[in-house]
Amino acid sequence: MRKNHFGKLLAGFILTSLIVTGCGSEGAAGDSENKSGKKAEKTVAIVTDVGGVDDKSFNQSAWEGLQEWGEEHGYEKGTNGYNYLHSKSDSEYITNLNTAAGNGFSTIFGIGHRIKDAVEEVADQKNNVDFVIIDAVIDGKDNVTSVTFRDNEAAFLAGIAAAKTTKTQKVGFVGGQNGEVIDRFEAGFRQGVAAVDEKIEVDVQYVGTFGDPAKAKSQAAAMFNGGADIIFHAAGNSGNGVFSEARDIKKNDPDRELWVIGVDRDQSAEGEVDGMNITLTSTLKGVGKAVIEISNMSLEDKFPGGEKIIFGLAEEGVDLTDGQLSDETKAAVEEFKQQIIDGKITVMEKPSELK
Repeated sequence: MRKNHFGKLLAGFILTSLIVTGCGSEGAAGDSENKSGKKAEKTVAIVTDVGGVDDKSFNQSAWEGLQEWGEEHGYEKGTNGYNYLHSKSDSEYITNLNTAAGNGFSTIFGIGHRIKDAVEEVADQKNNVDFVIIDAVIDGKDNVTSVTFRDNEAAFLAGIAAAKTTKTQKVGFVGGQNGEVIDRFEAGFRQGVAAVDEKIEVDVQYVGTFGDPAKAKSQAAAMFNGGADIIFHAAGNSGNGVFSEARDIKKNDPDRELWVIGVDRDQSAEGEVDGMNITLTSTLKGVGKAVIEISNMSLEDKFPGGEKIIFGLAEEGVDLTDGQLSDETKAAVEEFKQQIIDGKITVMEKPSELK
């Protein structure tokens, strides 16, 4: 995703703006100054879900974006610049949002749809603070910007890649938690697979949480043992268990061909094993770029409060990496991608909408 294009889209939506959200119960402590020795005029925090900023996925993308923004403007981690709060359970959302607001952060990002109700509640109480909710929509609040992504479009391309690559005609999908966001991933992936070959079997399992890699590892083991040779995970930190199982199998049987498709950011590093790489490709989601651009807008007093912003393939807000894809598969992905952008293919958002 090209940063300049993304930034123009944000400005053009007026704003297509996003907000930086939250602080973390693990990271919000401290009172670091920026490099000028003064408190930043605009400070930004993110409040994560249970996955935390090292989930190698969604939350990590947001935190990496915020760190990049802070460094660009000469700010340091702490209440005088930028920070995060890690919500270790859903019950900590409201506490962490209030802590971030209490620490004086002017823009707070809530990462993930599960924090929606908490953002809605705290935004009513802290109407002098700008909030951004990622992956959900909050209506009727001038101090809240809602940002969502057409994850189903990127997942569709992942389905194309999986269907073009599988040798066993059986692939898997491991979701974190049921809900409208992961529904989009499942629906898009299954539709993409079927667009290549309706006879390919898709085994679907849900972990029930984004924070249980051990359970996801067990589910991946069952899928691989059942004949799947590719698994796409949309499970946050839980998805690390899918990679762990795939690496273990590959170590014990280097000749076995199996793959994992990563999510939200390039997860090639998670696929490295004994000089090989089992990350076939990864879906990309511009959470970090959104955090940067919306934080910049906030810094310029152009926060797009009340706006609802959606990013898909056409807006370069989601995409698919080349990864280990063959040239033939990459060509197929590009062909389908253009058809989606041109409106010739509508990607479903719910598994129930599939044939």
